[in-house]
Amino acid sequence: MEKSKSKSQGYLSLFAIVAATFFITFPAGFVTRAALDPWYYNLVKPAFNPPNWIFGPVWTLLYVMMSVAVWLAYKKSKHSNKILAIYFIHLLINASWSYVFFYYKQIFLASFIISIIIFFILYLMVLYSKYSKPSVLLMLPYFAWSTFALYLNSTIYILNSTY
Repeated sequence: MEKSKSKSQGYLSLFAIVAATFFITFPAGFVTRAALDPWYYNLVKPAFNPPNWIFGPVWTLLYVMMSVAVWLAYKKSKHSNKILAIYFIHLLINASWSYVFFYYKQIFLASFIISIIIFFILYLMVLYSKYSKPSVLLMLPYFAWSTFALYLNSTIYILNSTY
């Protein structure tokens, strides 16, 4: 009975992390959608810019994978609050990108924010590696997508700059 209770509490913490992840990032989606027309649609974008419909499914999958990654490391680390604190600080910075890019229309500053996010991703992967190799693997798509996002964001800045 005790083992079953412990297991259900473990899954409850996973649910809480997933819910918090989406709660923190959900408002950024509204900011993004509000700025698409006309501002974003009128930006010059590179040929490799993905179609707009791809971003929602990709971010949903990445947020779930990130949540599972932090949860696995958190469990193995004997519930290290440091891991959760760094994860959620990183997530707030992640969510701030939409405000900077779409609401404030600061494309260059948004590139800088992605650089900070990538630093946090690498830092989290180093922390996770002490406790959970699957956590590190779960972060690889997020690292790859964020690296691509930095390239895309920087290219959009260059294409739309008036030197």
